[in-house]
Amino acid sequence: MVFGKSWKRVAILAVCTASVTHATLFQDPSKLSSNKIYDYIIAGGGAAGSVLARRLTEDPNVSVLLVEAGSSDYKNQNIEIPQFAGRLIGSQFDWNFTTTDQPGLNGRSILFERGHVLGGSTCVNFMAFTRGSKDDWDRWAKVTDDQGWSWDNILPYAKKMEHFVEPIDGRDISDEVDLSVHGRSGPVHSSVAGTMVSTDGRVLNASKELSAEFPFNLDQNSGFTLGIGWAQFTIADGERQSAALSYLDSILTSHNLDIVVNTHVTKLLQTGTSGGLPVFRGVQISQPGSGKFHVFNASREVIVSTGAAKTPQLLMLSGIGNPTELSKFGIKTIVDLPDVGANLQDQPLITSSWTVNSTNTLDNLNDPTFAAEELALWQKNHTGELGLPTGNQNGWLRLPANSTIFKNTTDPSAGPSSAHFELILDDAFIGFSGAFPAGNFFTGFTVVVSPSSRGSISLNSTNPFDAPVINPGYLTTEFDIVVMREAIKSLRRFMAAPAWNGWLIDEFGDFKQAQTDPEIDEYSRNNAQTINHVCGTAAMGKTGSKGAGSGVLNSDLTVKGTIGLRVVDASAFPFIPAAHTQVPTYILAERAADIIKGVKTV
Repeated sequence: MVFGKSWKRVAILAVCTASVTHATLFQDPSKLSSNKIYDYIIAGGGAAGSVLARRLTEDPNVSVLLVEAGSSDYKNQNIEIPQFAGRLIGSQFDWNFTTTDQPGLNGRSILFERGHVLGGSTCVNFMAFTRGSKDDWDRWAKVTDDQGWSWDNILPYAKKMEHFVEPIDGRDISDEVDLSVHGRSGPVHSSVAGTMVSTDGRVLNASKELSAEFPFNLDQNSGFTLGIGWAQFTIADGERQSAALSYLDSILTSHNLDIVVNTHVTKLLQTGTSGGLPVFRGVQISQPGSGKFHVFNASREVIVSTGAAKTPQLLMLSGIGNPTELSKFGIKTIVDLPDVGANLQDQPLITSSWTVNSTNTLDNLNDPTFAAEELALWQKNHTGELGLPTGNQNGWLRLPANSTIFKNTTDPSAGPSSAHFELILDDAFIGFSGAFPAGNFFTGFTVVVSPSSRGSISLNSTNPFDAPVINPGYLTTEFDIVVMREAIKSLRRFMAAPAWNGWLIDEFGDFKQAQTDPEIDEYSRNNAQTINHVCGTAAMGKTGSKGAGSGVLNSDLTVKGTIGLRVVDASAFPFIPAAHTQVPTYILAERAADIIKGVKTV
């Protein structure tokens, strides 16, 4: 999860570490062997690209080229320290995208953070570890007509990618997590919060006191997500566990993997025709401002993993998309796929804060002296408050089944085990704009996690280095604005539990003024941001189905109407899961690797 550019908590800047350099890690594409043909070329070194590079090169006879637009500085201290995540927004590790003016946000354009470094958005997100619900995955299986995407069949991949570890403070976590549902030997380390904070007991007591509405859930990664529970994160021993660290770091010297960074894949190249279908086994790559373009070919496949904002842009620039849109830019249509760039889904959020009767909150990290002490502690042994996530607990909740919104609106969630909204609970002030307030606070996030609003990615120009046009369409349906309104009311009910008596003082800022339904709706439109879970812009559909609404990809993630081309990233999601999208992307990529290799069992 990610927050806006003015997100504040830590008062000091971290010291940057040097970029990683290894024999197979190239900073310049001109250093690659120009006549080398790889088995696979992967565009994008984020979550999915990192998984594929690792899994495909497990066969020593397979060669892979991984092309990443960002730098190789994934061990930068600002990335490693969990509490420095807010400082990555707008940094050199961010694509620095913005949305179009959003009607549902009262005409505001907002920041749209995407990771621009080896490891992609796993290096800049807020590290939430959520698989989604059983219903989420079973819906994917239904809409793709492929039971391989069902919960029962992806669960082995979910365990394969995970290495759950105990928190750094060594406490007993038997009442915080069900270890039986987790993997214990995969590449991605995960855990609950490394240390406890002062509000943990209050959150859990409030859940007990209001158990009818906010029941406790021992483990939200069991397939049943609903309830209040301990949040899990890709943090281990006080350090962020990115895709680059988890999947690539140990194989950087592999003889069969070449990685080139600071380099864009600017076009997918048709290399022939087979059976009347275009073959795409070539890529054109370049560095911004160099004016030099290099061409590389794959003997087996080109795999696009540039993310849900960039993947549809790359497809369209290569002549794959809606002919009407491509013709606006003089691009010849090679493959008519009208759904490229359509079906964008994302989850809007709002933060609402209370003043509290305490001086023991994470707001203390805004004191320069205390923050410096905590940095020294983290640098010494990775302990202390800088190793904490945002929110030790969260909750996944649904509207009541008899909610009036369902009289005229079909429920967009995947089913009864999937949430409509999420609450994230954190003992500090978190905001997006305005002066940073002095004092101590508690903040609740409300997130619409099963939105019915849809947006799009479209071309801004034919220049591959230009940002695409990003129109997420936030809060453009009645359902989404109702869910945000009811989520805020739900948060207020939770914070009215006896557990908070004498500790909460008052609601803070614009939140306090938003009491009636119209006021809450206006507060939502004026303050909503994105949690940055964009997906669905090159979605899977049923294999072989054609036409608008049938998807861009077959259920095996190959691009419809092509040979040699596959997309593996969050753009492939047919529906956004009621979850944070990092782990579903890992799972998708783990299964994709086996599909590519022809492996039938995990």
